Order: sequence, then structure tokens, then C-alpha cells
Amino acid sequence: MKRNDDRLVPVLLLCAQALVWPGAALVRGDVPSASALLVAALVAGSVTAVLTLRRSRPVAALVVVAAACALGAGPLPAGATAVLGTAGVALALWTVATGRDTFTTLLCGTSLAVWQLVHGLTLHRLSDRDGLDLVLTALLYATTCGAGLFARRARRTRQANEHLLRRAESERHRLPAVERRRMERELHDVSAHHLTAVVVTAGAALGLRETRPELADEALRFAVETGHEVTRALGAVRAPAPSAAGVPSPEERLLGLVAGFRRIGQPVDCEIDPLPEGAVADAAYGIVREALTNGARYAPGAPTRVRCRYGDDRTDVVVTSGAPLSGAPAHGADLGGGRGQGILRSRAREAGGTLTTGPTADGGWEVRAVLPGRTAGPADGPGARGHRVAQVTAAAGLVLQPLLPVVAIRAEDTEPGSSVSAGVLFALLAAAQAVTLLWLRRAPRTAYGALAVLALLWPVAAAAGDYGGPVLLPSALGAVATCVALAVDGAVRAGGGWPRSSPRPFRAPVGQPTQGRGYRRSRRIFRAPVGQPTQGRGELRERSRRSRRIFGAPVGQPTQGRGELRERSRRSRGRLLTFPYPLAGAITVHTAAVTAAVLQRGTGLPASAVVVAALAGTVPVTYAAHRVGTARGRRAQDARTARDGRLGALTGEAVRDAWAERRRIAGGLETTVLARTADMVAEAEAGRLDATAERAREALAVMRALLDTVRDDEERPALRPQPTLQALDLLARQCRATGREVDIRLTGRVPERLPAAVDLAAYHAAETVLATGGEHPAALELDSVDGTLTITATGVPSAAHPAVRERLAARVEALDGTLTTGPADTVRLLLPLAPGDGKEGER
Repeated sequence: MKRNDDRLVPVLLLCAQALVWPGAALVRGDVPSASALLVAALVAGSVTAVLTLRRSRPVAALVVVAAACALGAGPLPAGATAVLGTAGVALALWTVATGRDTFTTLLCGTSLAVWQLVHGLTLHRLSDRDGLDLVLTALLYATTCGAGLFARRARRTRQANEHLLRRAESERHRLPAVERRRMERELHDVSAHHLTAVVVTAGAALGLRETRPELADEALRFAVETGHEVTRALGAVRAPAPSAAGVPSPEERLLGLVAGFRRIGQPVDCEIDPLPEGAVADAAYGIVREALTNGARYAPGAPTRVRCRYGDDRTDVVVTSGAPLSGAPAHGADLGGGRGQGILRSRAREAGGTLTTGPTADGGWEVRAVLPGRTAGPADGPGARGHRVAQVTAAAGLVLQPLLPVVAIRAEDTEPGSSVSAGVLFALLAAAQAVTLLWLRRAPRTAYGALAVLALLWPVAAAAGDYGGPVLLPSALGAVATCVALAVDGAVRAGGGWPRSSPRPFRAPVGQPTQGRGYRRSRRIFRAPVGQPTQGRGELRERSRRSRRIFGAPVGQPTQGRGELRERSRRSRGRLLTFPYPLAGAITVHTAAVTAAVLQRGTGLPASAVVVAALAGTVPVTYAAHRVGTARGRRAQDARTARDGRLGALTGEAVRDAWAERRRIAGGLETTVLARTADMVAEAEAGRLDATAERAREALAVMRALLDTVRDDEERPALRPQPTLQALDLLARQCRATGREVDIRLTGRVPERLPAAVDLAAYHAAETVLATGGEHPAALELDSVDGTLTITATGVPSAAHPAVRERLAARVEALDGTLTTGPADTVRLLLPLAPGDGKEGER
């Protein structure tokens, strides 16, 4: 039912209550008294009104409904509040479960059950009927709480998936613009810092050539070093590293930046706190670099102070430059492009902070940025703990309330005896089954065994407690927990297994290994010491031919690697074992329990007929429970598959658009800026200072022209180049933008240039395993040993999906490589590196 339509449910409950009482009494000819009708009307009216408004205050509504039904049950005859006291309270408890957290739901359900138990003890003590009523009531409340929590979880999962796809769609259009702004910012930083420093240094050396000729040699050496640094920096702009391995700390980078300005004659004093890696550190570095460059450009030789303070709630970055020195020529005053202030503010804004600039009282200039500080994770603070304590206290007060007037309440006389009531035994068995269900995920075999034993104890408890009610009721109650376990098992099987790091039930019989020799061999291969050969290309090809001969795959069609075949074998074993163990065991146990209960009570039918009848009733119930769980698991799996497919498509489109932007801008770098920088280095090495300064100015000019092109040309190219391993940083950025933490590491053994086919296949394999979503962190490591590129992905449960495995196997087989899966959430690919054939792609 929709949210707007469920207000009719309380009215339907009121009508049902009216049919039960007084409707049934009037049909029998018993006319209730006016006082009873008045009390019933007051109770039913208040309960219906509260249930209609239950969504705004679900906990308060539950308390009012339970209290009203309890107060009305005293003066009214039996059945007068039966519907409202059961279905009405269950509806209020359902609302609590769907609208509040798990702690509040469990606290309300437990308190309600215990309150009714204590209320019954104060009135009647615990008889056989009351104990059975307690079990049925607890079962009703547990079912209501579980179904409500399940509905709330399903709703939140659906909302989270919708939010994730909306976020991915937004990032799919945002990533190319972010990449364009990143390259614009980095190019501006290179021009503003490196090339401007060359112009300023060369200009100062030319101005002091007559008085200090040694400055010319220093300026030429600085130009050569800076030219090489510009080349390296532009290479990093074209292909940024996907991980932070080997990168200096933020504090070291800032100190190195200050030392560089000191070498060109700029007096800089600094106070820098250690900063963590991340957006704040990157923004602080960019702001300090831009501010120091502007100081050296407009006020060379003026004292400058850099202060970077990292606090709990904020990070202060302040760069203060003194007034320009009188008589000091500003050789770089005409080199600005007018973008510095905007880029500074964009850096601060993207990091979540603000930036202000302005003159100081002594004629200098100050740049001040306020960035985020230490961000503590969500903690259960005193307020939250106090709220929990208040909830528990209120629940305890309500539960113990029936004990206060115990001395004034009449207690029924009971005959003394030492026998234990069947209701007590039923309650203990139900509690034991509930506890066993909690261990179903951690120890499935033990849980199934315990449930089987407990199911057989229900007829024993009925006989020991002299139970005289319906003969099938104890066995039916004992089957509830088993049906829940079977539904969970079916959902787990159909949904692809338990969540991360959880054992799978009944993967193989006890005592048999879950991994074969092939897995142990691959584990030895991947854990071989550095420098030792693992497998050459010839061995990989030979294994591929051998697999074709063994498994009969037609020539030219892709086969699966040994890991793929091994995973399929394990999956087939799991499917075969699902029926014989849990389902068949449940049918056997509960057929025996029903047969024992009927034979113990006594019947005129032969034992074989009782067994057949019990089997005919047990099989449909248990099989239906398992099928319901299977259907639910398949629907959830289909929803995840659809989400992952859509998310992967959006991620791929975003990376391709951003990669096209990068290649377009990088093409302009290669033909303009890098060429002018190379000319500058050549002039400096030849000892021509005038020509060096002129080439540096030309490089700055073409850099500004390129920046204008980057800003103006925002149309998407008609043909987009295929991304290679150079685009791994874009892939990681897109995954992080959609809420998944991804770490990509490339070892030093990976060649700088890879064959084009391997480069493309490696990237597409990485995109396949990382772009399908997931809430757990993922790691991707690329290594190369003995002519084989190894791609190891961990934290990727999506790699176990058949569609993902088929795509990976097809890409690996095209290069005659190998795919292995296992252990859990891990996939490894071996791609042989073909000899260079002139089709190598840059990495």
C-alpha cells in the first residue's frame, strides 16, 4: 500500500473489531450493556485516531494503543479488543520498525512482549494457556519487527541506489569539466611559477651584468634546471599518477617550495604545520605557490611570510608580502594573465573553504585562506548515549508498571505441584531458536544442526508439559524458525552469497577443501619473490591450447582461464548442495516431529499413513519458504546487476569524455609549450642569456594562448580516443566521486610504454572490475614480472558475477592471458607483454 492510502487500514481494523464484538454477540442474541458499548467506543475511537496519525509519532502511538487496549480489556468481555489489541498493536509496531532505527524497534518490541508477560503474571501467574499465548504474542511481535526492519532496509537500499545513480549521472557530466579545470589550473601554475621564475631571474641577471657577472651563470643554470622541471611538470599534467605512492608529504612539498623561492633571492619566512594528504593540502600548496609567485613578480626582494596552521575546526593559510622595495625593478610585472585570483578562489572553494586578498597597512599584499580542519568521524556522543539511556529507562518503567499494584490485584489460586508448564517449555524453545537464528550467518552448519535438534524437542516439550491444545500447533511453531532459515539460505544462494567476509553455507562437505590444486598453484605464482620468474608467455599460450583440447572449445572462440573454470565448478557444487542439505534435512526433521506429536497424542491411523500425511504437509511449507527466499534473492540480484550495469556505463562515458579533453589539451602542449621550453633549455645550455629570457617569454605567451583555448573550446570532440592506463586516475576519481574509495598502485616494474593492445585491455579490465559499484574500498595493483603484466584487484565482489567474469575472460583470452578468481572478492589477470611492434601506447 502507498503511504497516502494506508490511513484506511485503521478504519478497516475498526470494522473488523466491530464484526467480532459486538457483531458476533448480537448475532447470538446477546445484547451488550450500554456501559460496555460506551467503553468499547472510547477505546476503539482513540485507538483508530492514534493509528491514523501514527507516522508522525510512531513510538508514542504504540504506547497509547497498547495502554488503551490493556485498559479496555478489563471491564469488557473477551474478544472486545481482540482485533485492535493484536492487529492494531502490530500495525503500530510495524510503523516504528519502518520509521525508526533498529535499536528503538527492538526495544519497543521487547518491552511490549515483556510488559504483557508481567501483566499476565500479576493477574494469573503462568499457566499452560498463558505460556502458549506468550509464545504466539512474541512470534507476532518478532515477525512484525523483522518484516518492518526488512521493509525499511529495502526502502533505504532502493533510495541509496537511486541516489547513487543520480550522483553518477551528475558526475558523468562533471568529470570532463573538472579535468579541464584541473589542467587549466596546473598549466597556469607551471607558467606562473616555473617560467615566470626564469624570466625574473634572467632579467635580474641582465640588469646586474656589469656589477655582478656571476649572476648570469647562475641564471643560465637555473633556466636549464627549470626547463627540465617544466617538462616533468607538464608530463605530470598529461598523465597524473593514480596513487600517491612516492609523493612527498604536504609539509615537505611546502618547505621545498619555500626553499626554491629563497634560491632565487626572495626572502621567505615560514611557519608550516604538518597537513594530511587530501584536498586541503593540495589547495594550501596551490595557494602558497600562487601567492609567492605573485610576490616575486610584483615585489622582488620584499620580505614574505608564509603561515599554515592546521587546527581542529579550520586550517589557516596566510601569505603576507611586504611592500615593493624602492629601486628594485619588477621584471615579471607584465607577465600576469589575469587568472590568478580566480584560480586561487576556485582552489579554496573546491576544498570547502574561502579566500580573501587585499593590501596590508604597510603597502604589501596578503592572501588569506580559511580551509576545513580536522574532521572527526560520526561518533556516538553524549547526547546520543543520553537519548539511549532515556529510552531504556522509559521502557523499563513501562515494563515494571504492572508490578506496582501487585498486592492489590487478585491472583488466581493454583494447585501446588512440581510439574513445569508446557507454556514455559515452549517459551524457552522459542527463545533458543531465536538465538540460533542470530548465528546463521556466522556458523551456518552449527545453526542448522541446532535448529534441527530444537525442532525435535517441541513434541517432547508438549508431552512433558501435558499439553492439551491443538496437536499440530507446537510443531508448527517449531517450523517457523526453520522456514526463516530456509528463506535466508535461498536469498543468499540466489543473491550471490553472503556479504563481504562472511562464510558461505554448505559450499562443500565438511573435510573437503574448497580450493583445488589450480588455486594453490596460482597462489604460489602470485606470491613469488620479487625478481623470480612466474610464468612466461609461452607457458600461458600452452596452457590456453591445453584448455581448448581438454574442454573442447571451438578454435577462435574464447575459453575461460583455469580460475574461471574453477570458480564455475565451485559455483555448481554450491547449487547441487543447496537442496540435499538444508531443505532435505528440514523436511526430514519436521516430518519426524509432526509424526511423533500425532502418535504421542494417539490416533487410529497406521504409522505409515501418519508419516505420509506429515510429509505431504511439510514438503510444501518448507519448499515454499525456500522458494520465497530464492525469489527475493533473485530480485535483489537483478536490481544490483541493473544498478551496476548502469553505473558502469556512466563511469565509462565520464572517463572517455574526460580522456578526450585531456588528449585535446595535451596535443596543444606538445606542439607549443614543450617546444618553446626545449628551445629555452637549448639557449641556456649554449650560454645565451638574452635568448633564454626571450624564449621563456615566448613559452609564457603560448601558455596563455593555450589557456585561452582550454577555456573557450568546450565542445565535445566527435571522435573520442580510447582510454589507456594513463586514464586510471580519471577512473579512480570517478569511482571516488560516486562514493567508493579506490586505491590504484603501479609498481616500478611496469614498463613506461606498453603495447597498444595490452594498454587498452588492461584499462578496460580495470574499468570492468572497479566501475560496477560497491560500498567497500577496492584496491588495484599493477605489476610486471618476466614479460607478464599482472593486474590484481581486491575488494571487488562484483568480479564473481557471471557477466563480469565473461567480459574479463573475453579480454584476457584475446591476448592469450589468464584469469583467476579467489580468494573472496579478489580477481587476478595475467597479460603477456608482446614484443614491441611500433604500436605501443604511452603510459
